[in-house]
Amino acid sequence: MMARVLELPRELGALGIAALVLLAGAALFRLVALAPLNAQSAQFAEPVTRQAPAPEASTAERVGAVYAFLKKDEQATDWLAKLHGIGAATGVQTKSATYRSQPTDGRILRYEIVLPVTGTYPQIRDFLRRSLDEIPVLSLDQLSLKRESRKDGTLHAELRMTLHMVKA
Repeated sequence: MMARVLELPRELGALGIAALVLLAGAALFRLVALAPLNAQSAQFAEPVTRQAPAPEASTAERVGAVYAFLKKDEQATDWLAKLHGIGAATGVQTKSATYRSQPTDGRILRYEIVLPVTGTYPQIRDFLRRSLDEIPVLSLDQLSLKRESRKDGTLHAELRMTLHMVKA
């Protein structure tokens, strides 16, 4: 039996040994790298599945869940003030903004916001991240970035966002 094991490298040859090393490396990679990533992925997916309505829920229940999510105590002016505060906290400069309500026949109101801002790329990115995190009824519809010159670190951005709210 021991003699048979010692003859194995000679019988497999260089290509067979390389294949065994690759298989062992793949198994080690799966244990060391992929297993923790799969556990982390399951951890992040857990809150999402708790918030989403059950797949067997009826359409009316799903629509009701959307209305419940969008129904907040804050008014549009409260959200706009919060948006302005986030801009001041992140260091972006807001010159002016236009707000308008979109006419709709349904129960959901949409307030379109066009917001020109100036700041560095990290400031604008942080402003967007915080805005979307702290204002759950806000969506980013369009983002346009412009730089005056290549050497200039300041960007001019035009943000088109929408507040989605339920009619009272």
